[in-house]
Amino acid sequence: MIIYVTLILGFLVFIHEGGHYLASRAFGVRVTEFMLGLPGPNIGFKKWGTKFGVTPILLGGYAKVCGMEPGPMSPHLKEVLASIYTRGTANMEDVAADCGISDDEAYEALEELVEWGSITGPRKSDQYNTYRAAEVEPTKAQVRKAESAGLPTPQGYAEGQGRPVPDAQQLFDSEYKQQYRSLPFWKRTVILLAGIAVNLLFAIVLFIVLFSFMGIDMQNPTTGVMQHVVLDPLQAVQFGFAYIGMVIQAVASLFNPATAAETMQNSASIIGIAAMSKDAVDAGLVSALQFIAMISVSLGIMNLLPIPPLDGGRFVVEAFQKVSRRSVSAKALNYLSMAGMAVFVMFFLVMANQDIQRFVFGNW
Repeated sequence: MIIYVTLILGFLVFIHEGGHYLASRAFGVRVTEFMLGLPGPNIGFKKWGTKFGVTPILLGGYAKVCGMEPGPMSPHLKEVLASIYTRGTANMEDVAADCGISDDEAYEALEELVEWGSITGPRKSDQYNTYRAAEVEPTKAQVRKAESAGLPTPQGYAEGQGRPVPDAQQLFDSEYKQQYRSLPFWKRTVILLAGIAVNLLFAIVLFIVLFSFMGIDMQNPTTGVMQHVVLDPLQAVQFGFAYIGMVIQAVASLFNPATAAETMQNSASIIGIAAMSKDAVDAGLVSALQFIAMISVSLGIMNLLPIPPLDGGRFVVEAFQKVSRRSVSAKALNYLSMAGMAVFVMFFLVMANQDIQRFVFGNW
Protein backbone atom coordinates (compact mmCIF):
# COMPACT_ATOMS: atom_id res chain seq x y z
CA MET A 1 0.00 0.00 0.00
CA ILE A 2 2.75 2.44 0.95
CA ILE A 3 4.66 1.82 -2.27
CA TYR A 4 1.61 2.15 -4.50
CA VAL A 5 0.23 5.31 -2.89
CA THR A 6 3.70 6.91 -2.87
CA LEU A 7 4.20 6.23 -6.57
CA ILE A 8 0.70 7.36 -7.59
CA LEU A 9 0.45 10.50 -5.47
CA GLY A 10 4.11 11.33 -6.03
CA PHE A 11 3.68 11.18 -9.80
CA LEU A 12 0.43 13.18 -9.81
CA VAL A 13 1.83 15.93 -7.59
CA PHE A 14 5.00 15.95 -9.69
CA ILE A 15 3.11 16.59 -12.95
CA HIS A 16 1.00 19.18 -11.11
CA GLU A 17 4.15 21.09 -10.18
CA GLY A 18 5.40 20.51 -13.70
CA GLY A 19 2.46 22.58 -14.91
CA HIS A 20 3.56 25.47 -12.70
CA TYR A 21 7.15 25.08 -13.93
CA LEU A 22 6.30 25.06 -17.64
CA ALA A 23 3.93 28.03 -17.36
CA SER A 24 6.51 30.01 -15.38
CA ARG A 25 9.30 29.35 -17.85
CA ALA A 26 6.99 30.16 -20.78
CA PHE A 27 6.53 33.64 -19.30
CA GLY A 28 10.23 34.08 -18.55
CA VAL A 29 9.91 33.63 -14.78
CA ARG A 30 12.89 32.09 -12.98
CA VAL A 31 12.37 28.72 -11.26
CA THR A 32 15.35 27.89 -9.06
CA GLU A 33 14.30 24.34 -8.09
CA PHE A 34 12.11 21.60 -9.54
CA MET A 35 12.20 18.59 -7.27
CA LEU A 36 10.62 15.16 -7.03
CA GLY A 37 9.78 14.85 -3.33
CA LEU A 38 8.95 17.10 -0.40
CA PRO A 39 11.26 20.07 0.40
CA GLY A 40 14.46 19.09 2.17
CA PRO A 41 18.00 17.94 1.40
CA ASN A 42 18.31 17.11 -2.29
CA ILE A 43 20.60 15.92 -5.02
CA GLY A 44 20.40 16.77 -8.69
CA PHE A 45 21.80 18.81 -11.55
CA LYS A 46 21.39 22.39 -12.77
CA LYS A 47 20.06 23.22 -16.23
CA TRP A 48 18.52 26.42 -17.65
CA GLY A 49 18.96 28.10 -14.28
CA THR A 50 16.91 25.43 -12.46
CA LYS A 51 18.16 22.67 -10.21
CA PHE A 52 16.38 19.41 -11.08
CA GLY A 53 16.61 16.62 -8.55
CA VAL A 54 15.08 14.43 -5.86
CA THR A 55 14.62 14.67 -2.11
CA PRO A 56 14.51 11.82 0.43
CA ILE A 57 10.70 11.94 0.87
CA LEU A 58 9.35 11.03 -2.57
CA LEU A 59 5.73 11.96 -1.84
CA GLY A 60 5.00 14.67 -4.38
CA GLY A 61 7.23 17.42 -5.69
CA TYR A 62 7.59 21.17 -5.86
CA ALA A 63 8.64 23.97 -8.18
CA LYS A 64 10.23 27.01 -6.54
CA VAL A 65 8.90 29.90 -8.61
CA CYS A 66 10.76 33.13 -7.85
CA GLY A 67 9.10 36.36 -6.81
CA MET A 68 5.98 34.88 -5.21
CA GLU A 69 6.66 36.37 -1.78
CA PRO A 70 3.70 38.46 -0.55
CA GLY A 71 3.74 42.12 0.43
CA PRO A 72 5.50 45.15 -1.06
CA MET A 73 9.11 45.02 -2.26
CA SER A 74 11.97 46.39 -0.21
CA PRO A 75 12.89 49.92 -1.43
CA HIS A 76 16.62 49.07 -1.29
CA LEU A 77 16.76 46.14 -3.73
CA LYS A 78 18.58 47.96 -6.53
CA GLU A 79 21.52 49.24 -4.49
CA VAL A 80 21.79 46.01 -2.46
CA LEU A 81 21.85 43.95 -5.67
CA ALA A 82 24.58 46.16 -7.12
CA SER A 83 26.61 45.88 -3.91
CA ILE A 84 26.51 42.08 -3.91
CA TYR A 85 27.40 41.77 -7.60
CA THR A 86 30.24 44.24 -7.27
CA ARG A 87 31.71 42.42 -4.29
CA GLY A 88 30.73 38.89 -5.35
CA THR A 89 30.63 37.76 -1.73
CA ALA A 90 29.67 40.02 1.17
CA ASN A 91 28.39 39.99 4.72
CA MET A 92 25.16 41.72 5.62
CA GLU A 93 27.05 44.46 7.46
CA ASP A 94 29.22 45.19 4.39
CA VAL A 95 26.14 45.60 2.21
CA ALA A 96 24.49 47.86 4.78
CA ALA A 97 27.59 50.08 4.82
CA ASP A 98 27.78 50.19 1.01
CA CYS A 99 24.14 51.27 0.70
CA GLY A 100 23.97 53.55 3.75
CA ILE A 101 21.10 51.60 5.30
CA SER A 102 20.58 49.76 8.58
CA ASP A 103 21.50 46.10 9.08
CA ASP A 104 17.80 45.22 9.35
CA GLU A 105 17.02 46.95 6.05
CA ALA A 106 19.94 45.20 4.39
CA TYR A 107 18.83 41.84 5.78
CA GLU A 108 15.27 42.34 4.50
CA ALA A 109 16.48 43.24 1.01
CA LEU A 110 19.02 40.41 0.91
CA GLU A 111 16.47 37.78 1.90
CA GLU A 112 14.08 39.05 -0.75
CA LEU A 113 16.82 38.77 -3.37
CA VAL A 114 17.47 35.21 -2.21
CA GLU A 115 13.79 34.48 -2.92
CA TRP A 116 14.28 36.03 -6.36
CA GLY A 117 17.17 33.65 -7.07
CA SER A 118 19.36 36.69 -7.70
CA ILE A 119 21.75 35.85 -4.87
CA THR A 120 22.42 32.83 -2.67
CA GLY A 121 21.91 32.93 1.08
CA PRO A 122 24.25 32.04 3.94
CA ARG A 123 25.59 28.50 4.11
CA LYS A 124 25.92 26.35 7.21
CA SER A 125 29.69 26.69 7.01
CA ASP A 126 29.52 30.52 7.04
CA GLN A 127 30.49 32.17 10.31
CA TYR A 128 28.49 35.31 9.50
CA ASN A 129 25.46 36.21 7.37
CA THR A 130 27.33 35.88 4.09
CA TYR A 131 25.59 36.30 0.74
CA ARG A 132 26.90 35.57 -2.74
CA ALA A 133 26.06 36.76 -6.22
CA ALA A 134 24.20 34.05 -8.12
CA GLU A 135 25.31 32.88 -11.53
CA VAL A 136 23.63 35.09 -14.12
CA GLU A 137 23.86 34.59 -17.86
CA PRO A 138 22.88 37.33 -20.34
CA THR A 139 19.40 36.85 -21.74
CA LYS A 140 18.81 36.09 -25.41
CA ALA A 141 17.21 39.51 -25.80
CA GLN A 142 20.33 41.22 -24.39
CA VAL A 143 22.57 39.22 -26.73
CA ARG A 144 20.41 40.03 -29.79
CA LYS A 145 20.30 43.71 -28.85
CA ALA A 146 24.10 43.87 -28.53
CA GLU A 147 24.64 42.00 -31.82
CA SER A 148 22.22 44.26 -33.72
CA ALA A 149 24.02 47.33 -32.36
CA GLY A 150 27.44 45.91 -33.20
CA LEU A 151 28.43 45.85 -29.52
CA PRO A 152 30.38 43.13 -27.65
CA THR A 153 28.30 40.29 -26.24
CA PRO A 154 27.28 41.24 -22.67
CA GLN A 155 29.06 39.37 -19.90
CA GLY A 156 27.30 37.32 -17.27
CA TYR A 157 28.14 36.96 -13.59
CA ALA A 158 29.78 33.91 -12.03
CA GLU A 159 28.52 32.73 -8.63
CA GLY A 160 30.35 34.44 -5.80
CA GLN A 161 32.69 36.36 -8.12
CA GLY A 162 32.34 40.12 -8.23
CA ARG A 163 32.95 42.60 -11.00
CA PRO A 164 31.94 46.24 -11.53
CA VAL A 165 28.25 46.85 -12.23
CA PRO A 166 28.14 49.48 -15.01
CA ASP A 167 24.38 50.04 -14.74
CA ALA A 168 22.65 49.17 -11.45
CA GLN A 169 19.21 49.98 -12.88
CA GLN A 170 19.70 47.68 -15.86
CA LEU A 171 20.82 44.83 -13.58
CA PHE A 172 17.83 45.34 -11.32
CA ASP A 173 15.39 45.53 -14.26
CA SER A 174 16.82 42.33 -15.74
CA GLU A 175 16.33 40.49 -12.45
CA TYR A 176 12.89 41.96 -11.78
CA LYS A 177 11.56 40.89 -15.19
CA GLN A 178 12.27 37.26 -14.23
CA GLN A 179 10.02 37.42 -11.15
CA TYR A 180 6.44 36.24 -10.77
CA ARG A 181 5.48 39.57 -9.20
CA SER A 182 6.51 41.44 -12.36
CA LEU A 183 3.82 39.74 -14.47
CA PRO A 184 0.36 41.08 -15.24
CA PHE A 185 -2.64 39.51 -13.50
CA TRP A 186 -3.60 37.15 -16.34
CA LYS A 187 -0.14 35.62 -16.56
CA ARG A 188 -0.03 35.10 -12.79
CA THR A 189 -3.41 33.38 -13.07
CA VAL A 190 -2.11 31.04 -15.78
CA ILE A 191 0.87 30.06 -13.60
CA LEU A 192 -1.33 29.47 -10.54
CA LEU A 193 -3.90 27.35 -12.39
CA ALA A 194 -1.47 25.51 -14.68
CA GLY A 195 -0.94 22.68 -12.20
CA ILE A 196 -4.68 22.09 -11.87
CA ALA A 197 -5.06 22.17 -15.66
CA VAL A 198 -2.32 19.54 -16.07
CA ASN A 199 -4.00 17.21 -13.56
CA LEU A 200 -7.38 17.48 -15.29
CA LEU A 201 -5.87 17.18 -18.78
CA PHE A 202 -3.91 14.10 -17.73
CA ALA A 203 -7.12 12.53 -16.38
CA ILE A 204 -8.95 13.25 -19.65
CA VAL A 205 -6.13 11.60 -21.63
CA LEU A 206 -6.35 8.53 -19.38
CA PHE A 207 -10.13 8.36 -19.87
CA ILE A 208 -9.60 8.44 -23.66
CA VAL A 209 -7.04 5.63 -23.42
CA LEU A 210 -9.33 3.59 -21.17
CA PHE A 211 -12.62 4.03 -23.02
CA SER A 212 -11.50 4.47 -26.63
CA PHE A 213 -8.42 2.24 -26.98
CA MET A 214 -8.52 -0.37 -24.21
CA GLY A 215 -12.24 -0.52 -23.51
CA ILE A 216 -13.75 -1.03 -20.10
CA ASP A 217 -16.15 -3.51 -18.52
CA MET A 218 -19.40 -1.85 -17.47
CA GLN A 219 -22.72 -3.14 -16.18
CA ASN A 220 -25.70 -2.63 -18.46
CA PRO A 221 -28.19 -0.57 -16.42
CA THR A 222 -31.14 -2.35 -18.03
CA THR A 223 -30.09 -6.00 -18.02
CA GLY A 224 -27.51 -5.91 -15.24
CA VAL A 225 -25.10 -7.88 -17.44
CA MET A 226 -21.40 -6.91 -17.57
CA GLN A 227 -20.23 -6.02 -21.05
CA HIS A 228 -17.04 -4.70 -22.63
CA VAL A 229 -17.59 -1.14 -23.84
CA VAL A 230 -15.48 0.86 -26.30
CA LEU A 231 -16.40 4.53 -26.82
CA ASP A 232 -15.24 7.00 -29.42
CA PRO A 233 -12.77 9.68 -28.16
CA LEU A 234 -15.44 12.41 -28.04
CA GLN A 235 -17.65 10.28 -25.80
CA ALA A 236 -14.64 9.51 -23.62
CA VAL A 237 -13.93 13.24 -23.27
CA GLN A 238 -17.59 13.87 -22.41
CA PHE A 239 -17.41 11.16 -19.75
CA GLY A 240 -14.26 12.77 -18.37
CA PHE A 241 -15.87 16.20 -18.07
CA ALA A 242 -18.98 14.64 -16.54
CA TYR A 243 -16.80 12.98 -13.92
CA ILE A 244 -14.98 16.26 -13.23
CA GLY A 245 -18.38 17.89 -12.70
CA MET A 246 -19.33 15.15 -10.21
CA VAL A 247 -16.12 15.72 -8.24
CA ILE A 248 -16.72 19.48 -8.18
CA GLN A 249 -20.21 18.90 -6.77
CA ALA A 250 -18.84 16.50 -4.16
CA VAL A 251 -16.12 18.92 -3.02
CA ALA A 252 -18.61 21.81 -2.90
CA SER A 253 -20.96 19.71 -0.75
CA LEU A 254 -18.24 19.50 1.93
CA PHE A 255 -18.98 23.15 2.72
CA ASN A 256 -22.77 22.68 2.80
CA PRO A 257 -23.94 21.85 6.37
CA ALA A 258 -26.83 19.79 4.96
CA THR A 259 -24.58 17.48 2.91
CA ALA A 260 -21.14 17.73 4.58
CA ALA A 261 -21.57 14.71 6.88
CA GLU A 262 -22.72 12.39 4.09
CA THR A 263 -19.99 13.57 1.72
CA MET A 264 -17.26 13.07 4.33
CA GLN A 265 -18.61 9.60 5.04
CA ASN A 266 -18.19 8.73 1.37
CA SER A 267 -14.71 10.27 1.16
CA ALA A 268 -11.29 8.93 2.07
CA SER A 269 -8.07 10.24 3.59
CA ILE A 270 -4.55 9.29 2.54
CA ILE A 271 -5.05 6.05 4.51
CA GLY A 272 -8.09 5.11 2.44
CA ILE A 273 -6.38 6.13 -0.80
CA ALA A 274 -3.45 3.86 0.09
CA ALA A 275 -5.74 0.87 0.64
CA MET A 276 -7.73 1.57 -2.53
CA SER A 277 -4.54 2.02 -4.57
CA LYS A 278 -3.42 -1.50 -3.71
CA ASP A 279 -6.83 -2.94 -4.60
CA ALA A 280 -6.84 -1.02 -7.89
CA VAL A 281 -3.35 -2.10 -8.93
CA ASP A 282 -3.98 -5.71 -7.91
CA ALA A 283 -7.12 -5.72 -10.09
CA GLY A 284 -5.12 -5.04 -13.23
CA LEU A 285 -3.95 -2.29 -15.57
CA VAL A 286 -7.41 -0.97 -16.51
CA SER A 287 -8.44 -0.65 -12.87
CA ALA A 288 -5.13 1.01 -11.94
CA LEU A 289 -5.37 3.59 -14.76
CA GLN A 290 -8.98 4.35 -13.87
CA PHE A 291 -8.01 4.88 -10.22
CA ILE A 292 -5.09 7.15 -11.19
CA ALA A 293 -7.40 9.24 -13.40
CA MET A 294 -9.91 9.62 -10.56
CA ILE A 295 -7.23 10.67 -8.07
CA SER A 296 -5.76 13.12 -10.58
CA VAL A 297 -9.18 14.80 -10.92
CA SER A 298 -9.62 14.91 -7.14
CA LEU A 299 -6.15 16.41 -6.66
CA GLY A 300 -6.83 19.08 -9.28
CA ILE A 301 -10.26 20.06 -7.93
CA MET A 302 -9.09 20.12 -4.30
CA ASN A 303 -6.32 22.53 -5.30
CA LEU A 304 -8.97 24.77 -6.82
CA LEU A 305 -10.52 25.46 -3.40
CA PRO A 306 -10.26 29.18 -2.47
CA ILE A 307 -8.20 28.44 0.63
CA PRO A 308 -4.53 29.47 0.98
CA PRO A 309 -2.00 27.97 0.52
CA LEU A 310 -3.79 26.03 -2.25
CA ASP A 311 -3.64 27.33 -5.83
CA GLY A 312 -7.27 28.42 -5.66
CA GLY A 313 -6.55 30.38 -2.50
CA ARG A 314 -3.59 32.12 -4.09
CA PHE A 315 -5.77 32.99 -7.08
CA VAL A 316 -8.37 34.57 -4.75
CA VAL A 317 -5.61 36.64 -3.14
CA GLU A 318 -4.36 37.75 -6.57
CA ALA A 319 -7.92 38.66 -7.62
CA PHE A 320 -8.45 40.63 -4.40
CA GLN A 321 -5.21 42.55 -4.98
CA LYS A 322 -6.21 43.26 -8.58
CA VAL A 323 -9.67 44.59 -7.65
CA SER A 324 -8.71 46.46 -4.47
CA ARG A 325 -5.31 47.64 -5.80
CA ARG A 326 -3.90 46.79 -2.38
CA SER A 327 -1.18 44.30 -1.53
CA VAL A 328 -1.93 41.49 0.92
CA SER A 329 0.73 41.45 3.62
CA ALA A 330 2.78 38.38 4.49
CA LYS A 331 1.23 38.42 7.97
CA ALA A 332 -2.33 38.38 6.60
CA LEU A 333 -1.46 35.59 4.13
CA ASN A 334 0.05 33.53 6.96
CA TYR A 335 -3.15 33.89 8.99
CA LEU A 336 -5.25 32.83 6.01
CA SER A 337 -2.96 29.85 5.40
CA MET A 338 -3.21 28.79 9.04
CA ALA A 339 -7.00 28.99 8.90
CA GLY A 340 -7.03 26.95 5.70
CA MET A 341 -4.74 24.31 7.19
CA ALA A 342 -7.01 24.09 10.25
CA VAL A 343 -9.95 23.26 7.96
CA PHE A 344 -7.96 20.55 6.19
CA VAL A 345 -6.70 19.06 9.46
CA MET A 346 -10.30 18.80 10.64
CA PHE A 347 -11.34 17.03 7.42
CA PHE A 348 -8.32 14.73 7.63
CA LEU A 349 -8.94 13.67 11.23
CA VAL A 350 -12.57 12.80 10.54
CA MET A 351 -11.79 10.91 7.32
CA ALA A 352 -8.74 9.17 8.82
CA ASN A 353 -10.85 7.92 11.72
CA GLN A 354 -13.34 6.49 9.20
CA ASP A 355 -10.58 4.86 7.17
CA ILE A 356 -8.98 3.24 10.22
CA GLN A 357 -12.32 1.73 11.17
CA ARG A 358 -12.85 0.52 7.60
CA PHE A 359 -9.35 -0.96 7.57
CA VAL A 360 -9.85 -2.77 10.88
CA PHE A 361 -13.27 -4.17 9.97
CA GLY A 362 -12.57 -4.64 6.26
CA ASN A 363 -15.43 -2.43 5.08
CA TRP A 364 -13.75 -0.91 2.02
